[in-house]
Amino acid sequence: MTFRDHFSGAAAEYAAFRPRYPAELFAALAESAPGRELAWDAGTGNGQAAAGLAPFFDRVVATDASRSQIAAAPAVERVEFRIAPAEASGLSDGSVDLVTAAQAAHWFDLPAFFGEAARVLRPGGVIAIWSYGLLRIDEHIDPVVHEFYHDTLGRWWPPERALVDSGYSTIDFPFAEFALPTVSIDAQLTLDALAGYLRTWSAVLRATEALGEDPVTPFIEQLTTRWGPRRAAREVRWPLYVRVGRRPG
Repeated sequence: MTFRDHFSGAAAEYAAFRPRYPAELFAALAESAPGRELAWDAGTGNGQAAAGLAPFFDRVVATDASRSQIAAAPAVERVEFRIAPAEASGLSDGSVDLVTAAQAAHWFDLPAFFGEAARVLRPGGVIAIWSYGLLRIDEHIDPVVHEFYHDTLGRWWPPERALVDSGYSTIDFPFAEFALPTVSIDAQLTLDALAGYLRTWSAVLRATEALGEDPVTPFIEQLTTRWGPRRAAREVRWPLYVRVGRRPG
């Protein structure tokens, strides 16, 4: 499968503005894993999920096919960053307790990735893939964000985005699936921080390149009257959709 790099041009922004995952998610995954020796985070980007795994595992290998994304990842104790595709980790057979892919699996060749995960997982090892949906703020702002996402940017979303919109529910997940407690991502964002996050969207990057102008700037100006003071922080929530399963044995 040819690697299509949608994010290298915004690696620094990705590191600065992408939301962090809740510690409760990593604690639940670690509790489910058969051991705490090694976790592999595939499609790690700048390592947001890898950093969350680090307190719970002796070692985390974080891979991404994008050299720019790996270069923008901060050093994290017990995390080893590698440039490698999700479909070919370079890890040994049966060596991994937990495999994760955070907001990344929709970019993979999924049958190949699942085959690689099954190969590297030890018997009873756990795999978790998750995505987060469209952000939610309040009843005054959400409709405007929804219009920007679907109408302004609709034609610029890559087709893989449909898997995110479905909450990964349409993915054929070939593992013994089980449920984790429901969690979400919660953060306080100013309007400028929201703009930084929106500029990491693949559709925004594609629209900016094609049109020669940034669609976020006029959208943020439109949103100002509903937001209030530009420096005012608002509670933002992203629902998390997690598929988690176990390798037989």
